[in-house]
Amino acid sequence: MVQLKKLAFKQKTKLMLLIVLALISGAAIIGQAYFFAAIVDRIFLQKQSFADVFQLLLGLFIVLLARTASHYFSGLTGIKIASKVKKDLRQSLLNKFSSNPLQVSLQGKTGQKASVLLDAVDEIDSYFSIYIPKAVQTSIIPLLILFVVFASHPFTGLIMVITAPFIPIFMIIIGYKTKKKSEEQMEKMTALSGHFLDTLQGLTTLKLFNRAKQQKEAIRKSSHGFRDATMEVLKIAFTSSFMLEFISMLSMGLIALDVAIRLIIFQNISFFTAFFMLILAPEFYNALKDLGSAFHAGRGSMGAARKIEEELNIIGKPVKWGKAVLPKGEGPPTIRIEGAGFRYEGDRFALKNINAEIRPFEQVAIVGKSGAGKSTLLHVIAGLVPLTEGEIYVNGIRRSDLNEKSWFNEISYISQNPYLFSGTIAENIALGGKLDATKEEIEQAAEKAGILKLVQSLENGFDTPIGEGGRGISGGEKQRIALARAFLKKTSIILFDEPTTGLDLQTEQILQDSIKELAQSSTVITVAHRLHTIINADKILFLENGELIASGTHKELLESVEAYRKMTTLQQGGMAK
Repeated sequence: MVQLKKLAFKQKTKLMLLIVLALISGAAIIGQAYFFAAIVDRIFLQKQSFADVFQLLLGLFIVLLARTASHYFSGLTGIKIASKVKKDLRQSLLNKFSSNPLQVSLQGKTGQKASVLLDAVDEIDSYFSIYIPKAVQTSIIPLLILFVVFASHPFTGLIMVITAPFIPIFMIIIGYKTKKKSEEQMEKMTALSGHFLDTLQGLTTLKLFNRAKQQKEAIRKSSHGFRDATMEVLKIAFTSSFMLEFISMLSMGLIALDVAIRLIIFQNISFFTAFFMLILAPEFYNALKDLGSAFHAGRGSMGAARKIEEELNIIGKPVKWGKAVLPKGEGPPTIRIEGAGFRYEGDRFALKNINAEIRPFEQVAIVGKSGAGKSTLLHVIAGLVPLTEGEIYVNGIRRSDLNEKSWFNEISYISQNPYLFSGTIAENIALGGKLDATKEEIEQAAEKAGILKLVQSLENGFDTPIGEGGRGISGGEKQRIALARAFLKKTSIILFDEPTTGLDLQTEQILQDSIKELAQSSTVITVAHRLHTIINADKILFLENGELIASGTHKELLESVEAYRKMTTLQQGGMAK
């Protein structure tokens, strides 16, 4: 709860407003009790007329209005505090997710991250919208009431002082149990969200392997676990409410008994004072009781707060960026890699001491066996993962000194499985350049990527909707949309991560033609498996176990590197078959 308090205390203006509103509310409660007791005393005991108590009725109306207004604005201020905190937390989480290097982003489940961003942040709403306003009110209103009660009738004030501590003591006891149970509930909810989303994404695979029923049972158990955890929290909430009501009613009963004995038997207290005390007593205990209910809601937010804090505290070494800007319109830059290395956390694999130079307009192929580090090297060049050693220079400028936006404006990255967002084909292509790209620009990019005819054959053309992750279109169509993004963006460096893997020969030929056209105005760096891609490269970087064994043309490597010669011979044998 300490972290949540820090977030609340950052909004000092709104907290000061809550204090002022609490003072107004406390004064209004006391004024309401005074006017009400005075009106009853004068009408029923002193037999005064309506005209005699008109001013008191007017005063009662004013304080009721003030109390209502202060209560409304206090709640509104709490909602504004909650809204601001939730906005800031979501922004912090989004910044964390977007700034995380690739290896950290791939950790954990997508569903769990979505649950933290949406559900967990919403769970802390009650702490700021309910608990904080009630905590401020309870810090002020009961003290004001106690001051007035002691001034009017010290014995009633003494009973209040003796009985009041039982409420916060009980709140603390219940609070610790609530915190633990709410954390368990949040754990169950995030696990259910992650499990459910993973199941939906892999539903086809589960059906093919006849595992759908087992997964259904796992989701059922997970949902029942979340249900049971929720019921445990509710059980504590109901118990808490019952005990708070019991303590409050018992305390008010003691005060009523004391006042009745003094009024009827000893007759050492006036009716006005007795009635005044009986009106103020429920207000005093209600304020404490409301804090108890709010305290339960606040403790219930602790589990969500812990999940958010854990997500924000995940440590990942970020990619370093500076402020230098690459000049536009000067063509592809020279990329020099000097002693570059990268190691995955907790993984034995590492790229080590990579040295290479990539000149403008070169077609570079990165080759090697599976697990040699080809895709990792491409990620390092792209700036998706941080260097653990060495440096990369772009036109003689350290890449770590370049502005991040300036660098990513110069590159296009096309992976084996490009991600397409839920939206239209046009929107997905426009993502590569500018979202306000004209229809003509999108059509030209699609034509160069070899997908224009296919799109025009569809009923809605470029307005055809695509499902999340590219559902509804083939792998080759995904690749061509990704290529269209690159044509629209018109970057000077194009990075391909085995783009033709798993495609039919016709689609692969279309992609190869598009890549050739991109190469006329850009440097192309490709993680390659196909022999014809390797043969046509201006430079080949041959990796083995994370090390650069050799670099050169296909002919040079065939003559000088036995491991490369064996790899290409195997490919030729496979093709011959």
